[in-house]
Amino acid sequence: MEPTKCTLMQTTIETASQAISAERRLQELAIQLPVPPEPFGTYTEAVQIGSLLFLSGTLPTEGRTAKFVGRVGTEFDTTAGREAARLAAMNAVAIARQHLGSLDRVKRIVRLGVSVATEGNIRDQPKVADGASDFLQEVFGPDKNPTRLVYGVASLPLGVPVEVELIFEVQG
Repeated sequence: MEPTKCTLMQTTIETASQAISAERRLQELAIQLPVPPEPFGTYTEAVQIGSLLFLSGTLPTEGRTAKFVGRVGTEFDTTAGREAARLAAMNAVAIARQHLGSLDRVKRIVRLGVSVATEGNIRDQPKVADGASDFLQEVFGPDKNPTRLVYGVASLPLGVPVEVELIFEVQG
């Protein structure tokens, strides 16, 4: 059975909507990525093995300074934790862009890991991690949503409340 004109048109529209590039989304949303942060120790921030790009843990920093210091449940509420997660994800995406040359090379976000420094009996780690997830979905679209691992920890480097790590599948 031959596809109808309506079916072909719908397929074209769906393909065009998926083809909106991450770089274009950044422009349309007026999102300015930060300058990629420098490592805070003896490690590299991005390693590519074949079609996979692994990023080291990324913090909510501006330059060499932690923008958020403290733990969710003590110094920060869930909303501020989400903002910290968003900034950490923005820094990670800036590192990916620096390594790849263009975010349009990202085929898929494979995995997002989010560590949340908490105090006491806090159970909102997934809501905090949504700050990173929501940002990634804004930039890359819902069809590239990653698997996700979220966990609470006692402390993180520089005293920040959130650390984000990412694995991307990229085009050669």
